[in-house]
Amino acid sequence: MDYEPSENDLIAMYFVEISPECRNLEHASEEIAKESSIGTWTEIATLSAEIAKKLKPSTFYINKENSIVKIAYTKELFEIDNLPQILSAIAGNIYGMKVLKSLRLLDISFPKDIVKAYKGPKFGIEGIRKLTKVKDRPLLGTIVKPKVGLNEVEHAKICGDAWIGGLDIVKDDENLTSMTFNKFEKRIKETLKTRDKAENQTGERKFYMPNITAPLSTMKKRADFVIENGGEYVMVDILTVGFSALQEIRDYLDDKNIVIHAHRAMHAALTRNKKHGMTMLALSKLMRLIGMDQLHTGTVVGKMEGGKKEVLECNKILTAQKIPDNNTTMLNQDWGDIKPTLPVASGGLSPLHIPDLIEILGKDMVYQFGGGCHGHPSGTEAGAKAIRQAIDAVLNGSTLKEYAIKNTELAKAIEKWGKK
Repeated sequence: MDYEPSENDLIAMYFVEISPECRNLEHASEEIAKESSIGTWTEIATLSAEIAKKLKPSTFYINKENSIVKIAYTKELFEIDNLPQILSAIAGNIYGMKVLKSLRLLDISFPKDIVKAYKGPKFGIEGIRKLTKVKDRPLLGTIVKPKVGLNEVEHAKICGDAWIGGLDIVKDDENLTSMTFNKFEKRIKETLKTRDKAENQTGERKFYMPNITAPLSTMKKRADFVIENGGEYVMVDILTVGFSALQEIRDYLDDKNIVIHAHRAMHAALTRNKKHGMTMLALSKLMRLIGMDQLHTGTVVGKMEGGKKEVLECNKILTAQKIPDNNTTMLNQDWGDIKPTLPVASGGLSPLHIPDLIEILGKDMVYQFGGGCHGHPSGTEAGAKAIRQAIDAVLNGSTLKEYAIKNTELAKAIEKWGKK
């Protein structure tokens, strides 16, 4: 407990709930530290004093009121450029130990040498703004609805309507890849042709985020196909493809001029139980380290679980260069030369949420509207116009109702989604 962590230590912070088999929090933290590093359930002749002195971790902080412990691991315990190995240690076998009733990885602080081993985002926020030419407002997007069922031509038409209406981005949903009724290659060609027409018609840059999620070899081929056809974004379901695939696809695309959009499908299986698994904060940190340019973090408002404090902390870890230690929810982190990741809010949003979104989350965001675009009474193009009008209203210091007087699309959105 008197151990002072060094700049070479990786720090893991856990919430710990002990089982009846466990004596106390000190006992639990000792078992976590052993299992995640050099120890096992009994004394062994193969563990020398030299190994123990060099590699043993140290529990240096125990908060009994909040059931929080912090453990320092020397970087020598890790293959520093191998994130799966790091997670196998600090978020692996320990979840199955009988002395623990519940265990939640709250946060990780990576030492400088581990941070240096990763590329981080290729574009970052500044690079995305330069590419999109959107400087003083959030990026605005939609997801084609229904999630699946449309053919390639129908899909492309909806994208075109959204772009013509004023949105910057159209994204595939997490479960649309290459289907019998909507083949990946044809969808890419049709949608990017439509994008070109929308750019010519509007004079604005427009972007399509196709979902390349698949086995790694297929993801590489799909990314290449997108690039060959003039695409500037790809989307990956980060948890279902796995950390190893994410590291490799980031490396594979390093010399290609393409943005990686990270969808967090399946995250709640790990993050939603407040006593077990890991936090979205920890996942956000891992995604910035690996190099995702954009990441879904939550909306605060809308249909998805995730409170204001949680979402703001995730966004902070993605965008700030240095994070101070606040003791119980966030560990310090110096990102060095790692670029920031652009946060994305998506899930149950309509134009009426925009004032709250800007007030809570700010302008350095991607805001995505699925049903809140296509559910507009006059269709997708009108829904996109209503979203753009709502943004203009907020940025001009007007209320939505005032702005709706001269903007019929916004007026109809208020009529449909306003409080009854």
